[in-house]
Amino acid sequence: MTVVALLANPPREGLVGTAIAESTPLSPAEAADLYEAQFRDAVLAVERSGGELLVNYPDEDDLPAEYRTETSPEAELRTLVADTLGGTDEVRFERQVGSSFGARAGNTVTHLLREEGADSVAVVTPTAPLLSRTVVDSAAMKLRTTEVVLGPSSNGRAYYAGFTEPIDFDGAFEAPALPTLAERGRDADRSVDFVEPSPSLETGDDLLDVVPMLRARFAAERVVPDYTAAFVHEKGLDVVAEDGEGRLVRD
Repeated sequence: MTVVALLANPPREGLVGTAIAESTPLSPAEAADLYEAQFRDAVLAVERSGGELLVNYPDEDDLPAEYRTETSPEAELRTLVADTLGGTDEVRFERQVGSSFGARAGNTVTHLLREEGADSVAVVTPTAPLLSRTVVDSAAMKLRTTEVVLGPSSNGRAYYAGFTEPIDFDGAFEAPALPTLAERGRDADRSVDFVEPSPSLETGDDLLDVVPMLRARFAAERVVPDYTAAFVHEKGLDVVAEDGEGRLVRD
């Protein structure tokens, strides 16, 4: 069983979704709501798979002062998981440790593999809207025979990174993360493989890719991420062509 570590922030206005709010018709509050929807969908994807979900949350003191509240990040994310799944009995929650994303991811992966004897550990975030049970299980199968399994995304990003052995994580998730992670795997003499590509959703430009994909899935009556798809539908988001370029619009 792969432990899937979901590294997430509490979905607070101004703390998450800032790049989307700055470049789309969505407000900062709506961008935070979109992040929450993606978090819920990631929780569902892992829960429906054969993986074990671990929610990795930041310490309140590690957040910028203006985004601290009386509710701790752990409590806030626990409430969302409980509302999404109907409880938290099957979900682990652990605090993030490290000064950068790479350090936090690396500390989690290394601890689980070396201290807890996990067979494999994967790192994901709420910014992979099409993460699904199928992807999680496909990656887990590859991790039985491959030491590093990566999910390619747009602009050199990696929406999934799975390991059966640690690598050098220092700066490994900095852009472009995909080739860096692959190179670090090979530098450590690890075998590297990939699962199917999938878009990330962190910026306004990403919405230009994701929204048409979701609308195409609507039209084809295929599986869509429940909460993210509902957000797109409720906000009336669509992409139109203007002078040969796409532009995000809303009802």
